[in-house]
Amino acid sequence: MNTSSVIVLSNFDLMLSGGLILITGILSILMKLRLERQLLIAAIRTVVQLLLVGYVLRFIFTIQSPWLLFATLTVMVTVATFTAVGRLKRRIAGVKLYALFSLIVTALVTTFTVTSVIINVQPWFEPRYVIPLMGMIVGNSMTAISLSLDRLFEEFSAKKNEVEVDLALGATHWEAAQRPIREAVRLGMIPMINSMMVVGVVSLPGMMTGQILAGADPIEAVKYQIVVMFMVSAASALACIFVALLVFRRLFNERHQLLAERIKLVKIK
Repeated sequence: MNTSSVIVLSNFDLMLSGGLILITGILSILMKLRLERQLLIAAIRTVVQLLLVGYVLRFIFTIQSPWLLFATLTVMVTVATFTAVGRLKRRIAGVKLYALFSLIVTALVTTFTVTSVIINVQPWFEPRYVIPLMGMIVGNSMTAISLSLDRLFEEFSAKKNEVEVDLALGATHWEAAQRPIREAVRLGMIPMINSMMVVGVVSLPGMMTGQILAGADPIEAVKYQIVVMFMVSAASALACIFVALLVFRRLFNERHQLLAERIKLVKIK
């Protein structure tokens, strides 16, 4: 089997692939789903955003500037933070900072561990490795944080009386909050655990598929995918735990009283 040849896609090939979206749009019209406009906008954004990212990454890989790398990672983490918090139905003051801090810490720690210890990249912040890896970490951690915070605020709002009963019976704020925190972290990790359960059987991950299509040996692609799955799983768990603990500290005062009134319902745009 020849694993060194790469089939280069032309612009015409990309146009042909757009026919798949065209078929979907026609079906939407025939079935009166009213999704054709969203499909068109999503398709255009996909093309524009990915091409823009491709040219930006080519530029970054060429000039090897640490400052440009830092700026790129900052944009990624910031956008992920606003996206994660923007999905929440309930919030507290400062939740964006907590989500941002959690994403930064987990992304840096996990990426450094993978590039410097496992893959042994020299230097560890090589853009060709750091940007794709951190992108996967931040993307999955963003979803995990959003799910965790949503459940955490819901638990403290819906089960306020239960928490206060525990406190009245002599429990500390940590003891009374353990159940909501556990539920929040558990929910945030479920999507990643589900992905790990079916990877290779139900779905082939994008990174592994991309490497194989680019001519890599399937076994080597699988090895990298295993590292990525473990990396993303660990980062998601750490992000959920960090953000839950940070928010937990804001929901109790020094007298171990629950401050549920700090949780505010917001209108999601």
